Amino acid sequence: MLINLIVSRMQLTDCKGTTPMFMKSNGNADRSRWRSIRVMYFTMFLSSVGFTIVITSIWPYLKNIDESADASFLGWVVAAYSLGQMVASPLFGLWSNHRPRREPLVCSIFINVSANIYYAYVYLPPSYNKIHMLLARTLVGIGAGNVAVVRSYVAGATSLKERTSAMANLSACQALGFILGPALQAVLSFTGETGISVNVIQLQVNMYTAPALLAACFGVINILLVILVLREHFVDDHGKLIHAINYTPEERVDVAPEVEGDIDQIAVFTSNVLFFVILFIFAVFETISTPLSMDMFAWTRKEAVFYNGIILAAIGFESILVFLVVKVVSARIGDRPLLLGGLILIFAGFFILLPWGNQYPKIQWADIQNNTMPTTQLAPTPPSNTSLEPTGCPSEQTWCLFTPVIHLAQYITSDILIGVGYPTCNVMSYTLYSKILGPKPQGVYMGWLTASGSGARTLGPVFVSHVYTILGPRWAFSVICGIVLAAVVLLSAMYKRLIAFSVRHGRVNE
Repeated sequence: MLINLIVSRMQLTDCKGTTPMFMKSNGNADRSRWRSIRVMYFTMFLSSVGFTIVITSIWPYLKNIDESADASFLGWVVAAYSLGQMVASPLFGLWSNHRPRREPLVCSIFINVSANIYYAYVYLPPSYNKIHMLLARTLVGIGAGNVAVVRSYVAGATSLKERTSAMANLSACQALGFILGPALQAVLSFTGETGISVNVIQLQVNMYTAPALLAACFGVINILLVILVLREHFVDDHGKLIHAINYTPEERVDVAPEVEGDIDQIAVFTSNVLFFVILFIFAVFETISTPLSMDMFAWTRKEAVFYNGIILAAIGFESILVFLVVKVVSARIGDRPLLLGGLILIFAGFFILLPWGNQYPKIQWADIQNNTMPTTQLAPTPPSNTSLEPTGCPSEQTWCLFTPVIHLAQYITSDILIGVGYPTCNVMSYTLYSKILGPKPQGVYMGWLTASGSGARTLGPVFVSHVYTILGPRWAFSVICGIVLAAVVLLSAMYKRLIAFSVRHGRVNE
């Protein structure tokens, strides 16, 4: 009895804002709709896990299979995922507009599974192993292009009242995947570099290949769920079931007449620009955290990885809480104020990171001098547990000599502000975008939005690595503040145009 009561409460919660299902003639379709939406939640979660589960081991794996690989090639390997996703997203979106969504989803997940298996075997070829890894990561990114299909499905299968909550749940699942991916990698690292040999299939299961193989297993489960559970559902802004272009008949429903009218292309373009800025800024934040902390706090490589891992995990949990709160707050004040508030928090976070005061970071050349003392001096041998790794701001970065230090309190405060601002902007940008598109097929449009985000994740690390290394944090974060401020101005200027399709055409009151 208790289990039945809990299940009933979950079903009624998912259908918030609609008539109880037992009073509706299409109750079965409504239950099927929410089961399908939950499959999309799971697909988004597995997509995130598949990306992050190998991200911390790519560099040692690359060096292990190909000694000729350097740090610059690592940048290409990391960027390959986003490039593949950027190319594939609009194509899968177009496919989903004209055919059942099962087709692009199964195809993309199959590519992802195959790419992860390929990644696990890149050590086998006698040469060009780094090229094989680059191709494998590109294919994984192409498989991740299904994010556009997932978001377009959820947008089309929810009413205006349900959409913010559904998009927030989707983003929360994505954030949870980003958190659990590195955790699973850490658990699998206990297999070590030697691992277990499966001679029958010439496979070495170790700390580098096990995460990719686990991601492939997740993909197989995902394919089965898509085939067995997912059904095509499309509703209007009021939650009434209608036919979609790619509709597969399950029960007869009337076609809603409220599909006339054009999409505001200026609002669409503005949303893509804002989303690019949001993803660009977060890519910069992720990229700069380790080198910044090593330069400013004189952390070793091990300390930087450990402490920043804790910080990023905390930000991930903070993001999940933000996603849950956003669902409630947006119902009271709307989507646009939350998006504007999120951008302001991000601006404040990067503004706080600007160097101030008259204290300067520890310079690394001092450590190098200390560690290269003449051998003629009878200096005592350092203890075996003492690290000789140089720490501090490298003297090769000339800005270290005249740029004030960024204090740990500034860094933590900035992390907290960005940890609130980014997830708020992320979910609100997706929600607003889907509402602007309205009942029109959203596959291609969501594909372009995903592509713009992938482009931002590609360009962000390249931008910040060059500007930070050459000019320092003052210039890097000043430019970021200027970009965020420009986004705030753009949002303010286009504020009245960023409204739902039905509101724009007078069918629903804002």
